[in-house]
Amino acid sequence: MSHLVRYSRYLCRFKTRHFTLPFSTTTVENNNPSRPDPPPIRVSLTESAGRGVFATRKIGAGDLIHTAKPIVAHPSLSTINTVCYFCLKKLTSTELHGKGVAFCSQECKENAKVFYEVETKADWLAFDDYCRNKGLKYPLLVKRLACMVISGAASAESLDILQPSSLSHEMALEMEEGYGLLRSGFAKANISDEEMTFLDKQWYNSILARIRINAFRIELAAGSYEDLLSSAAACIEAEAAVGNAVYMLPSLYNHDCDPNSHIVWIDSAYARLKALRDVEEDEELRICYIDASMDHDARQAFLLQGFGFKCNCLRCVSGD
Repeated sequence: MSHLVRYSRYLCRFKTRHFTLPFSTTTVENNNPSRPDPPPIRVSLTESAGRGVFATRKIGAGDLIHTAKPIVAHPSLSTINTVCYFCLKKLTSTELHGKGVAFCSQECKENAKVFYEVETKADWLAFDDYCRNKGLKYPLLVKRLACMVISGAASAESLDILQPSSLSHEMALEMEEGYGLLRSGFAKANISDEEMTFLDKQWYNSILARIRINAFRIELAAGSYEDLLSSAAACIEAEAAVGNAVYMLPSLYNHDCDPNSHIVWIDSAYARLKALRDVEEDEELRICYIDASMDHDARQAFLLQGFGFKCNCLRCVSGD
């Protein structure tokens, strides 16, 4: 099997019930961008895997299913000075601003106000060092979401629609230091207790747990969008990860070790969901959460440890 893009998602026939989600996303193949077409999908309840994403019509191999912007994204600490602080697009030499963060466009700079104005009030050196020294990435997303809540741009319950999870007692104890550093960072920046009412240990651990199983590792594709659309390969070569992000609709895709769709990032954190093969109407769309080139036992162990489930897809059942 060809080399696969590794997704950072730490986790037949179905009787379904359709329901509507409080958000929208669109396909990009539309002659009238002011009135975008809805994507050819619906979100329904499956019999055995909770919610799932299903095709509402036949989708051809290589077709773009829909795009998605992240709810929250954050660059890796190792790339924080070389990518856009908002969309994670790699910066050109003329866009780099010394050791400080930078944006790839005025639009991204404006969009970043939902967190940046709050974030820059505080000194995050200790928090960043904590994440760097312990090799942690998801607390950075929690910090950014907290800034968005304080600014009024997001609700403290923004991620409640995503698959819930919880931290083990041992992991929760390990995360206490991060919570303390986050809370003290805001307090030292004169963020009031009233503004931080939501920010208690329960919220921090709950958000961290949801992010842990729903976040994607962003690996920008080594190739143009047109190259990807014309490629018959199931996966693409990717450069090193530039950051992590949480999405609404992509997070509702269930896993399969032999997926019929996948998620790609061309030059930023704006995601594109593509069909890997022909998909029939009412067929569930599934992505692979892990590196599908791993053998059966390795996949099972990784999914159980990271996502808490035993995979019973056709490939795993056959022992492949």
